[in-house]
Amino acid sequence: MRPRVVVLVTLSEVGGAQTYVARLAATLSSTYEVVVAAQGQGPLAEAVRASGGRFVELRHMRRAPSPWRDPLAFWEIVRLLRRERPQIVHANSSKAGILGRLAGAVVGVPSRVFTAHGWAFHAHSGLAAKLYLAVERLVAPLTTLTICVAASELESGVAAGVCLPSRTVVCANAVPVPPLGRRPAHDPPRVLTVGRLKPPKDFSTLLRAVALLRPGACRLLVAGAGPDRSRLAVEAEALGIAGDVEFLGERDDIAALLDGCDVFVLSSRSEAMPMSVLEAMAAGVPVVASAVGGVPEAVGEAGLLVPAAEPAALAAALARVAGDAALRDRLGRAGRARVQHHFPLDVWRRTHLELYAREAGRSGRSLAPPGGAEACIPQPESLLAADRGPGRRSGGGS
Repeated sequence: MRPRVVVLVTLSEVGGAQTYVARLAATLSSTYEVVVAAQGQGPLAEAVRASGGRFVELRHMRRAPSPWRDPLAFWEIVRLLRRERPQIVHANSSKAGILGRLAGAVVGVPSRVFTAHGWAFHAHSGLAAKLYLAVERLVAPLTTLTICVAASELESGVAAGVCLPSRTVVCANAVPVPPLGRRPAHDPPRVLTVGRLKPPKDFSTLLRAVALLRPGACRLLVAGAGPDRSRLAVEAEALGIAGDVEFLGERDDIAALLDGCDVFVLSSRSEAMPMSVLEAMAAGVPVVASAVGGVPEAVGEAGLLVPAAEPAALAAALARVAGDAALRDRLGRAGRARVQHHFPLDVWRRTHLELYAREAGRSGRSLAPPGGAEACIPQPESLLAADRGPGRRSGGGS
């Protein structure tokens, strides 16, 4: 009988954490009996079922904190875990991450795994940030393994006291590399951005940057839905760039949008290791992004990085890339090569299977191998070098 695992994420929607969960379910399906639970019946539910897993809809789970819904969601997860009796519960995203680990401890699930797709106390401010920080510190001792998607997330998590060094590893996000077809240049260049239209995504800074460019310098395509949609449309009108901006709504054809654009831009104020940036790089699209979180780890020298929340700096980078076809080609090829070399999906899958095998066989021993926490961090470079065997080294660092 295969060991059972319950994977939790807050919402079944389009997003980086949901992409991670869908790929995780497909990776685990041949070895484990996989149950994925989230609120809603979105694309994630379809992907889980297609991979052979079971999907359970959580009726009370919501993204926003709620003094009455959150306890209901907690007991809903407790009942789910009691019914399924998994060996591992793997929680993803802030709300499901907190409630899932608490419920796992109450039920007595042996392994309670959490993937930090970005710490909530970084994405929020004021009282909300303090609340998330306090609760993360509370559930940290209940977590048998924390997976960080970027080295910067591990560093900030340990510094904040929300993850234990001996129980934390880095496994960077990874994406498939599609075949590279011909991408015709557009006049004006098409600039694509993808994300939920709400903080910590900072679309206002992007709109103000576009307004600083000469009229008609680019065509901005905004793919995503969210509560700020109407406000951003009004802002684009007020800035006089409504004719240069197209709000596409939520899309499930991002690969096709990438094939039809010239530049990808991400203007967030907080990120971990965004799938959207890796997908753009894998497609050979040059990237301009805020230098926050794990974005510099992802992009390296294969794109242009700017300070967050600075429209002038973002405008200068966009003008440089939009106005130089040779630079776009060079950055696009460099980004694709970087994903192939440092963020391969087969290494990501193998790493998660190895981590799961260790968790499934837990006997109360420390998760850290000899040498302490640093030896436990499977960095993409070291994994690639090990995979190539003795005497064959990969060049460059990640």
